[in-house]
Amino acid sequence: MINQDNPSTLDDVDENMLCELAELFKIFGDSTRCRILYALLGKEMSVTEISDSLGMTQPAISQQLRVLKSNGLLKFRRDGKSIIYSLADEHVNQILSIGLEHLGDR
Repeated sequence: MINQDNPSTLDDVDENMLCELAELFKIFGDSTRCRILYALLGKEMSVTEISDSLGMTQPAISQQLRVLKSNGLLKFRRDGKSIIYSLADEHVNQILSIGLEHLGDR
């Protein structure tokens, strides 16, 4: 975490980490992916439930779920024939919450 009382200099941060951070933020740059993440706040859902909730087709949702999953923002488990998705960890929740809080402060 960044300590605001003792800010880091660019020399303190690995360049690769900054590139990875930029890539992470790109994932949040798509409104469909943000809608999916927001829909999963505090709950688990199947592809069908997500697509019904967002009013989108299952193939469109599945494509975005692959991106979110491959970037470590989602976890999943099997329940019979269904795959159930949820946020990977509390950090994803925090990123969404802080972003929405920031927008509300404008």
